[in-house]
Amino acid sequence: MRVLVTGKQGLLGSAIVREFSAATDVIALGHDELDVSNQGAVTATFSDAKPDVVINCAAYNNVDRAEDHPSDALEVNAFGALALARASSERSIPLVHYSSDFVFDGEKNSPYTEEDAPNPRGAYAASKLLGDWFALEAPRSWVLRVESLFGTRAPGGKRLGSLGTILESIRRGDAVPVFTDRTVSPSYTADVARATRELLERGAAPGLYHCVNSGAVTWAQVATEAARLMGFPLRMQPLTLETARLKARRPRYCALSNAKLAGIGIVMPTWQDALARYLSAAW
Repeated sequence: MRVLVTGKQGLLGSAIVREFSAATDVIALGHDELDVSNQGAVTATFSDAKPDVVINCAAYNNVDRAEDHPSDALEVNAFGALALARASSERSIPLVHYSSDFVFDGEKNSPYTEEDAPNPRGAYAASKLLGDWFALEAPRSWVLRVESLFGTRAPGGKRLGSLGTILESIRRGDAVPVFTDRTVSPSYTADVARATRELLERGAAPGLYHCVNSGAVTWAQVATEAARLMGFPLRMQPLTLETARLKARRPRYCALSNAKLAGIGIVMPTWQDALARYLSAAW
């Protein structure tokens, strides 16, 4: 089986490459090798690579910059998904695409399910929801919503993610600014990659799935647990969404339920278990 992976230098893309490389022929491309928003380039890549499966990890993740440059987010997150969906449909190739908790408004107080109606509150969020819709137009497509990704960086990769930034600050003994009022379901990229492989191997029904580690937690609680596991003191600088005054609005409560995934036999470990394994492996 030949697997085409886009966005190879991101936290998730690099984890997907590691997970699938053991047993499959992986063709991994970064943005400098394939602009997913360019339909002609995507079509040519499919013709040359002849993949059996496409896993799209390419994403524009600068949430605040997207408010001033929405077209940048739309090109990658929406039109990139559309280009890949069209090329996949033409060749009847399975497509896996990753989405975000930001498609929700955060006004709920219990984990969001796949049945909950999205209500994006910013340019980045809207671009991700459009990507969901475009990807799902492909007959054999899976859209996996992930959030608060953490994991090992790709060689040469620069992005740490929110948790990686927190861990660096804890290790240096710096004050750690963390939200006390933003609730998430952190996603360990190694677990997301494993779940993706199992989803394809099981021949699960195409559609939308929430693929996050189990549990709902504030960033302050994540930082507290991380410091305990690392054996470092925590100098916490509490933040709220109101006091942070970020350009783009963040959903206050955006934990996701992974019950649908569990229902087909893919059980995601708790965020505490995932954090402990990540720290043991990479820190």
